[in-house]
Amino acid sequence: MADVIRAAGLVKTYGDVHALDGLDLAVPEGTVLGLLGPNGAGKTTAVRILTTLLEPDSGSAEVAGIDVRKRPAEVRARIGLSGQYAAVDEYLTGFENLDMIGRLYGLGRRPSRDRARELLESFDLSDAGDRPVKTYSGGMRRRLDLAGSLVARPPVLFLDEPTTGLDPRSRTDMWEVINDLVKSGTTLLLTTQYLEEADRLADRIVVIDHGKSIAEGTADELKAQVGGERIELVVASAEDLPTSRDILAQLAEGAVGIDDHTRRVTAPVTGGAGVLIEALRRLDAAGVTLHDVALRRPTLDDVFLTLTGHAAEIEADAAADTDVPLAEATR
Repeated sequence: MADVIRAAGLVKTYGDVHALDGLDLAVPEGTVLGLLGPNGAGKTTAVRILTTLLEPDSGSAEVAGIDVRKRPAEVRARIGLSGQYAAVDEYLTGFENLDMIGRLYGLGRRPSRDRARELLESFDLSDAGDRPVKTYSGGMRRRLDLAGSLVARPPVLFLDEPTTGLDPRSRTDMWEVINDLVKSGTTLLLTTQYLEEADRLADRIVVIDHGKSIAEGTADELKAQVGGERIELVVASAEDLPTSRDILAQLAEGAVGIDDHTRRVTAPVTGGAGVLIEALRRLDAAGVTLHDVALRRPTLDDVFLTLTGHAAEIEADAAADTDVPLAEATR
């Protein structure tokens, strides 16, 4: 399967900040690559370079077999881009926004109008299509923005944190839309700091931190790097935390963690249900009352913590991904 998106050794600096520091990427046709990392990791900078909005200091990149530096206009004709913030005109209606994008693409009056109505229906916006966008909810605006990136039916789509700021219901709705796009054959590069989003949508995931790729694989492959299982329990009384820690330490394969605020104790283990049953037996014999207990596999959050030493939703001070406005120049 041919790679539709390729990047090799991308470097971009802003003063002393290394937004990208030798990033390599490859996205096969018809698949989803999730670019996962905290704010400031270099995700948006990578998208800007791949969509011709920014030139790298060094390195190379191709989209649909076209060099993004040498033939940017040809790249733009083949891609769609939806940024972190909905790039729509709130004084126009939803229909007028999509119709305008079609005209800018040179589709012509009738095809632009037909395509606008088609997309409004596809994104469940038909009833609101003739209302000004300023009356739309945040989720509706994001769906309209994504619809705008699809007016010209691009074979390659870049979504830069498409669900940032959405409530859980709107985020789930957006995931369904993205899944439908992938089923239709679209090749997608998705940046996100939401671990669940990457787990659900991406065929492969590249974890980046400080502008570098630090791990790559499927969600299951990355979780396997952490290994093992976790016993998690919440005790009824904080007084039982030391006892619970000591009991789990006798069964654990590594350090036992305690969160005093949530009264949660976490221990890495092997042995599945058997070791959980033994832990419960010992806790009961010690008179420890539990509010909750679970045996679970590692999550992508565990992966990120293991690889980087910090959680994925932190705020970083690298300005490259947060302070430079993203122009929707591909529209």
